[in-house]
Amino acid sequence: MSERAVELLGLPEDRPCLLLDVGCGSGLSGDYISEEGHYWIGMDISPAMLDVAVEREVEGDLLLADVGHGIPFRPGMFDGCISISAVQWLCNADKKSHSPPKRLYRFFSTLYTALARGSRAVLQLYPENSEQLELITAQAMRAGFTGGMVVDYPNSAKAKKFFLCLFVGTSGTLPKGLGTECASEEMHRAKFTNERTRFRNVKGKSVKKSRDWILEKKERRRRQGKEVRADTKYTGRKRRPRF
Repeated sequence: MSERAVELLGLPEDRPCLLLDVGCGSGLSGDYISEEGHYWIGMDISPAMLDVAVEREVEGDLLLADVGHGIPFRPGMFDGCISISAVQWLCNADKKSHSPPKRLYRFFSTLYTALARGSRAVLQLYPENSEQLELITAQAMRAGFTGGMVVDYPNSAKAKKFFLCLFVGTSGTLPKGLGTECASEEMHRAKFTNERTRFRNVKGKSVKKSRDWILEKKERRRRQGKEVRADTKYTGRKRRPRF
């Protein structure tokens, strides 16, 4: 789902971007963002999940925060935003003081401000019903976003996925969902993109978990000012299997 969300962002291929991951959890989506050559900042309300992300030594920066209180970053800071299975929780009133419409509007209005003009936010979610879906989309449009819902595999009970694709400042063309009869062109385009990525890997991008991939990751962390172990002849060497 992270790969699909980043694909729907329509990011430029000629430069790295700074992305916001709302509800980042243990940083699994951030791993994919880093592999694609982009930078990211993750927000999550769970200290336990962020502790796991720290233990995993993810490359992004992490922030413990309730997105229902707003996105606390300067205007135009991010080139895009993704969220996997998080936004629907703002529809719940966990405290007496919680008002789902107000929390959703606070989230969307501050997210709109934090995103650069012309960028997108792609929010994958699991709405409980049509009323919850309408509440989320209504507050997003009220905050200034344009766009709509992209539904992948709408005829499948297991594979069906909802992606709220939002545009900042300009009205873009809403991408077509995968697995629909009228989306054959989009499916071919997505397939071509994936094959082109694999081809690029063969042409020079290091294979994941290889020695070169590990050295590149360590070098990125050094540039970020993080403490990294020195490179040795054992770096990236595979251990023999134990019997």
